[in-house]
Amino acid sequence: MRDTANLRSRFHARFGARTPAPRAFFAPGRVNLIGEHTDYNDGFVLPVALELGITLIAAPRDDRRIRVYSQDLDQTAEIDLDRPGTGNSGQWVDYIEGVAHMVDARIQRIRGADLLVAGDVPWGAGLSSSAALEIGTGFALLSLAGATVDRVALALAGQAAEHTFVGTRCGIMDQRVSACARAGSALLVDCRSLAAEAVPLPSGPVAILVTDTRKKHALATSEYNTRRAECERGVALLQSALPDIRALRDVTEAAFAEHASLLPEPILRRVRHVVTENARTQSAADALRLGDIAAVGASFLASHRSLQHDYEVSCPELDALVDLAVAQPGVYGARMTGGGFGGSTVSLVDESALDAVMAAVRDAYQRRFGVEPSFLVTRGGAGARELDG
Repeated sequence: MRDTANLRSRFHARFGARTPAPRAFFAPGRVNLIGEHTDYNDGFVLPVALELGITLIAAPRDDRRIRVYSQDLDQTAEIDLDRPGTGNSGQWVDYIEGVAHMVDARIQRIRGADLLVAGDVPWGAGLSSSAALEIGTGFALLSLAGATVDRVALALAGQAAEHTFVGTRCGIMDQRVSACARAGSALLVDCRSLAAEAVPLPSGPVAILVTDTRKKHALATSEYNTRRAECERGVALLQSALPDIRALRDVTEAAFAEHASLLPEPILRRVRHVVTENARTQSAADALRLGDIAAVGASFLASHRSLQHDYEVSCPELDALVDLAVAQPGVYGARMTGGGFGGSTVSLVDESALDAVMAAVRDAYQRRFGVEPSFLVTRGGAGARELDG
């Protein structure tokens, strides 16, 4: 989280002094513990909000224009709420424009604002900086309008913005956890009903270690949308034998085994990943509740192998980080996290081994790929909120 006093000074330099003072808001990025590529299949996910995210300094305007300055990019943009744009420019402003229009149309008519945006969650690391930007912007605009923020509605508006203005047919996980997370807990989300349960993270000496490959990914231009279409094709093929299913979430492991012959390659492997990942996610949540960290770690590794071989969204850098991590004493399990094709891994590590694990992984990865991975440790942050001071 950025220094709000410094950001307020920068806001005044950019937009002029205001009375009353501009307000500060924050929305977190996230790391998904398990449940990858299940959200757009109406399945289950188990993300954790980070302590890092997007900070916004915001002040209302008397018109319907939004002026926004990205401190990290040193770029400005202006949006007219009365002239809906089409987005899809490939620029950061698509996220802000999209969520502003979706909030205005779906939740409550809002007024214009001046916004300064600054982030400390890495872009392209698979930690959902985009959803943090959407949720932070929407939360700020609704708060300036005097609205009581419906967090689920805000998450849905963020998802719609990404579909329409960015071109990524994402599920609801990233926006849901950024809006609704509880500190110290993972959030088990049913992506069909949007029901969510806070699952406490281990109270003992276990750290969640996120390791960034430093290889950026771009979901809107990757094979993400192809994977979603392959899942939809799998549903259509299985409906000949299972007419009541609406999404892969409805396919049990037993039903998949019985009817797998209906599925050609690679559809069979895509479906197998989603069906088994939903089961793994619920099992991992049960293990967390029981404090069985070894079982959670085993689910992590099984998830990664499924993503690597069945869903084919990993890459050599992600595979190397997982293999290096699980070879170290004190590591319970590791997996890629996020959409894939780059980004980060997440590992469960005994805190007493944390420094040794990071050093060993850093050295071996740098020797192989010529770049140092970066690390962050989280214990689970809270969702979007207004900041004091």
